[in-house]
Amino acid sequence: MATITPTLDKLLGIQYPVIVAPMFLISNTAMIKAALDAGVTAAFPALNYRTNQELRDAIAEIKAHSDKPFGVNLIVNKSNPKYKTQLKTLIELKVDYIITSLGSPREVIAQAHKVGIKVFCDVVDLKFAKKVEDLGADGIVAVNNRAGGHCGAISPSDLLKELKEHCSIPIISAGGVANSGDIKDALSLGASGVQVGTIFIACDEAPISQGYKQAMVDYGEKDIILSTKISGTAITVINTPYVQQVGTKKNFLEWLLKKNKWLKKYVKMLIMFRGMRKIEKAAFSATYQNVWVAGPAIESVKSIRPLKEIIADLVSGL
Repeated sequence: MATITPTLDKLLGIQYPVIVAPMFLISNTAMIKAALDAGVTAAFPALNYRTNQELRDAIAEIKAHSDKPFGVNLIVNKSNPKYKTQLKTLIELKVDYIITSLGSPREVIAQAHKVGIKVFCDVVDLKFAKKVEDLGADGIVAVNNRAGGHCGAISPSDLLKELKEHCSIPIISAGGVANSGDIKDALSLGASGVQVGTIFIACDEAPISQGYKQAMVDYGEKDIILSTKISGTAITVINTPYVQQVGTKKNFLEWLLKKNKWLKKYVKMLIMFRGMRKIEKAAFSATYQNVWVAGPAIESVKSIRPLKEIIADLVSGL
């Protein structure tokens, strides 16, 4: 079913087909504004803001700075108790697009399309891609096994080939992109654009500790491992001494509670909250006795510098 779909730059009216990925506790208004000024688009997680007023203020700040399109990542399953309120805010303030994660985007698509908001949906395989396409999604964020954070299990090329063959909506490749060659490879396989996160973690604008940023420079791809300890599902982290100390697997109690059908919903929320608190501690502390999220593209991070410079290098040659 290979079809010609618009590239992300044409779809959103931007200069380059790149989304600066929404990263928990990392993406902020300074990063979004710098990205928009540099010719790409960017998104942030709604959960980066504790209150609805803070979320509204962030959106207003970005809109006041630029009329370029930006998006918000929304967790759409029951592990996010703020989902309903956040969705209402995004619809009311008319963000340009919403990226859905971890659940069915049915309600988001229905509400967003009423006011002209595009909806891109995180997927890790063809099964879920077809589901969101049938629901009317405007694009697929194809999360591959090179992605940072919650990654998929399929290689970038294999995932893109399969989705391009069977899906007719735009595909945004997420994972393993560090330079213009990686972008060209994704586009050649049928992607409409790319979503890039890891290489931006060590930018000047990121509101994280100097220790976290320096770890992005000091560690490499070989130091990225999968852990289920943080959020209950597999997530890529830097294999620091602290991670080695606490391990990467859920303990027996965590496993037992997640298996209990009566407690599953609440335990999932608890583990997710505990995990987020653990990541939050890492993000704002200058010690390795924490957990720092990153993907294999960490290999390309050689210094801490302004986000605009990282973007300039990323798109050079396109």
